[in-house]
Amino acid sequence: MRSFVSFPGELNLNLTRSSGVLLHPTSLPGGRLGEEAYRFVDWLAEAGQAWWQVLPIGPPDAVGSPYASPSAFAGWRGLLAEPKAPVAVDEVEAFVAAHPPWSGDWAAFAGRGALADQVRFQREWLALRSHAAARGVRLIGDVPLYVAPGGADHRAHPELFQTGFVAGVPPDYFSRTGQRWGNPLYDWAAMRATGYRWWIERFRRTFELVDAARVDHFRGFVAYWAVPERSRTARPGAWRRGPGRDLFDAVSAALGPLPLIAEDLGVITPAVERLRDELGLPGMHVLHFEPRVDRHREHAVVYTGTHDSDTTVGWAGDREAHWPLIELALSSPARLAIVPVQDVLGLGSEARMNVPGRGGGNWRWRLRRGQLTTEHAARLREVSGRHGRVA
Repeated sequence: MRSFVSFPGELNLNLTRSSGVLLHPTSLPGGRLGEEAYRFVDWLAEAGQAWWQVLPIGPPDAVGSPYASPSAFAGWRGLLAEPKAPVAVDEVEAFVAAHPPWSGDWAAFAGRGALADQVRFQREWLALRSHAAARGVRLIGDVPLYVAPGGADHRAHPELFQTGFVAGVPPDYFSRTGQRWGNPLYDWAAMRATGYRWWIERFRRTFELVDAARVDHFRGFVAYWAVPERSRTARPGAWRRGPGRDLFDAVSAALGPLPLIAEDLGVITPAVERLRDELGLPGMHVLHFEPRVDRHREHAVVYTGTHDSDTTVGWAGDREAHWPLIELALSSPARLAIVPVQDVLGLGSEARMNVPGRGGGNWRWRLRRGQLTTEHAARLREVSGRHGRVA
């Protein structure tokens, strides 16, 4: 069911002209998988959409962010439609046997019942993925660059992380003082010495669950912002060199071509663009930041906005702004167009998913049952079809 073609020696997601919708599972009515997730897949198929993009599906941090998960591998128990479904001992043993690089680390961190929850998650998620494939809908996941401090991966493999510095980004559009994320930074020399084994297993797990994945903060593989651990803001940080192509070549040698999207937003240098293009990865265009579609690349993904930006109605200050911008996105030369569900519904800033740099009040927005209608599906299908995005 995948809509990409692999080329020897390249990590290439060769997209057909298509479109999809961005909606995190926590934003489904009820905030879980199950019936509402299946309904959403059916709505996507009705709307002529080929892709469902989600945010990371691992356990979130204390404020609900899925980008600082205590595990780069585990699925979140909070998404389960049936968190008390029976799990047999042999099912747990089979899961551990299939996932030896990380299942023990997660069990040691999360405690009793953690592996049974992973069996439940595997059941529910793969059943949903199978249903989506049957309806012609593929899943785009999200790979955060970093993991949570003190999480399962950090505790189990301290030798793979630096000390004295933490992750962040310099001052930018979102924050005058930058963003001090606080995640542990990788010791790339140590990672290289292991043949990037941890990253190989991370991508292996990713493509067990989704058809393609967006790599968050892709520029961090070229150079990353290292913030002194004692600093309260990201301003005193400095750029340090990342692993570059070396990492992706190692992962590709182990797993084959990787269907990835490079999140190439923010402070982007020619070196970042060069790595993206050498690997054959599509990057991103966001209309809130660059509305000139005549400047868009064909091998790219265009968005009206992202989970980190305001909704289109909130951004434009106009209750009727969403459909013109959706049409503009769908008209882009970029082969894949993704529209946040909030824009399909024409919602304002009250439906914003995340405000970068704000500690609380994020990741809470949720659909109401029945809020997405057949009328919404028909209009999205018509506009998508008019721009050659419906098979």
